[in-house]
Amino acid sequence: MLGPESLQQQATETINLESAYKRQLDAQGRAYGTGRRKNAVARVWIRPGKGELVINGRSFQQYFARPVLQAVVLHPLSITNRLGQYDMRCSVKGGGLSGQAGAVRHGTTRALVNFEPELRVLLKKEGLLTRDSRVVERKKYGRPKARKRFQFSKR
Repeated sequence: MLGPESLQQQATETINLESAYKRQLDAQGRAYGTGRRKNAVARVWIRPGKGELVINGRSFQQYFARPVLQAVVLHPLSITNRLGQYDMRCSVKGGGLSGQAGAVRHGTTRALVNFEPELRVLLKKEGLLTRDSRVVERKKYGRPKARKRFQFSKR
């Protein structure tokens, strides 16, 4: 059975957790998030709007032409039912299109949490706040690639 001291401690821990995640907006009323995936880094700003997405000065559909990449980028907005409610501005550099799409997704998730801290639990449960740490393994000397070996010759 829980005593009054332990209940009080749990209550204060809950209050401390809630106060740790506050709404963080800049002077223009935008929330910011940095996303990373492979070698790509995305800087994402969101603000309330009509759902306009601009990536590196180009429209979202123009930059990520493949539907799979578009779905990756929109995933955080779709699971939180926020499609069409925020305008997004992103600048992405490094890596390829797949890594950039993952970086924008990560940055969007972080920006959403900065704008609406109560969404953190849902996004955390989906695994969107965790940075995917998988990167390309480096090439080793004496080998053609990271793990591939030259053909073995017995004689």
